[in-house]
Amino acid sequence: MTVTPLPGSRPWHGILVATALPLREDLSVDYDAYAEHCAWLVARGCDGVVPNGSLGEYQVLTPEERARVVETAVAAIGGSRVMPGVAAYGSAEARRWAEQAHEAGCGAVMLLPPNAYRADERAVLAHYAEVAEAGLPVVAYNNPVDTKVDLVPELLARLHSEGYIHGVKEFSGDVRRAYRIAELAPELDLLIGADDVLLELAVAGAKGWVAGYPNALPTACAELYRSAVAGDLTTALPLYRQLHPLLRWDSRVEFVQAIKLSMDIVGRHGGRVRPPRVPLLPEQEAAVRAATEKAVAAGLG
Repeated sequence: MTVTPLPGSRPWHGILVATALPLREDLSVDYDAYAEHCAWLVARGCDGVVPNGSLGEYQVLTPEERARVVETAVAAIGGSRVMPGVAAYGSAEARRWAEQAHEAGCGAVMLLPPNAYRADERAVLAHYAEVAEAGLPVVAYNNPVDTKVDLVPELLARLHSEGYIHGVKEFSGDVRRAYRIAELAPELDLLIGADDVLLELAVAGAKGWVAGYPNALPTACAELYRSAVAGDLTTALPLYRQLHPLLRWDSRVEFVQAIKLSMDIVGRHGGRVRPPRVPLLPEQEAAVRAATEKAVAAGLG
């Protein structure tokens, strides 16, 4: 099924924050705090949110929690600003999550390749074809580090030519791919997928950023992104250097804990994580705390 977005309607453009999920002390989801967080991000220059990504700990949510997270975000900021992650082990389940997003009023969804095993190209194509049947535009999420399935530029171009995807969150860390993707699929929108290659992918033509650290520092991150995509390196480069000690945590195993700690430090609700994630080691906590406090002292927020 080919899904064509309405002209001028590309809800995956701009800064979409992969939202951290506030949990209470008993590890239940604080939906009121989550709604407030989504609205706070938009008020400070972000364009939308991506609930139920890895940063949102979707893997350890119940189906009821996962659905309510999407509904909470839509109620808080409107469906056109919400692009949920719909990853699942099975294609049928991923499609059901895409259908739930459609029913909730979302404008697009983000989808990992099959991640229960190392899927081949035929399985990847079938997976995206199935989820596209839900009727919402799909942004692929290339994370070969975690899924062991690499959506290389040639495969992305084929997925796009079949009408299954309209963008890709590129998390491989290989910034050279931006140019190959543009050559093979000029109409496929590239989204920055890792905070610590933001500048490199922005100047390479990225149309959006699925972002982690705006959860804690949205205003500074918005200024960084917009100056970078505008080619204003006089503004972007010094800011990138200031923020990079934090941004690089987005590519580490402990990214959820690090970003939630930074949120706590700046007065947001970061809070606890659900098992099997565990708290940061003392030296990790000290590094995140020092970098966050330095950014705040420099007026970044």
